[in-house]
Amino acid sequence: MTSSPSGRLYLVPNALDFGLPASHTQAGLDEVLPAGVIRIAARLSHWVCENAKTTRALLKRVDAIVPLAAPLQSVSITELPRPGKGGAKQAAPGRETWYELLKPTLAGHDIGLLSEAGLPAVADPGSSLVEAAHDRGIDVVALAGASSLLLALAASGLQGQSFAFVGYLPVDPAARAQRIRELEITSRHHDQTQLMIETPYRNQALLSALLASLQPATRLAVACGLTLPCGFNRSATVADWRKRGWRLPGDVPTVFSMLGVS
Repeated sequence: MTSSPSGRLYLVPNALDFGLPASHTQAGLDEVLPAGVIRIAARLSHWVCENAKTTRALLKRVDAIVPLAAPLQSVSITELPRPGKGGAKQAAPGRETWYELLKPTLAGHDIGLLSEAGLPAVADPGSSLVEAAHDRGIDVVALAGASSLLLALAASGLQGQSFAFVGYLPVDPAARAQRIRELEITSRHHDQTQLMIETPYRNQALLSALLASLQPATRLAVACGLTLPCGFNRSATVADWRKRGWRLPGDVPTVFSMLGVS
């Protein structure tokens, strides 16, 4: 391991309102990010991110609270390598690719890592860059901010001592139903909360699939629009969900949590 350079890699949390339609009100950035995080973001002149447009949007919101140390046009913003499109296989980037992204630290510059929403490298890209930083002896600093998964879990009332994030479920109805039943068995057997997400326009479809496939006593929680003025949390048995007939908005990010009951 090399000696630690003066530059650090900061894992900078983003707000959870990425892609929110104009009809919804955004919370103020200083309501969802600590003041210390905003101050650090304002002084960083080098960024590696999931999406450059999202990063510029965040920095404009930061600048309205704490003026940026350098003009936005002069800030270096580099996107993380993207997977192949259209189902095409693409080899994972080699170590040198990640080391190249970290080069500014060798000149003493701190780098911010940012995802489109929430904490980078948690259910989002970025872990390979963090691993490369550790390999190079670069100090990694995780900053406090909202994680939709942990906020949803905390608000669910479900098992918080053992949980798993399973990402997206299959789109095919039969495969999705089978996967839901498998997760319910795992949840019941291990007393483990299962967390999943879906693209907003398929929120209601996933909810319907969960209600059709899960046992009546299984507990299901939905966290919609976390940290947003329009947000809400609902948690009940599947039987209760079926009776109430709740519907979900199709344009707001949502986290689903499920716990099978023995």
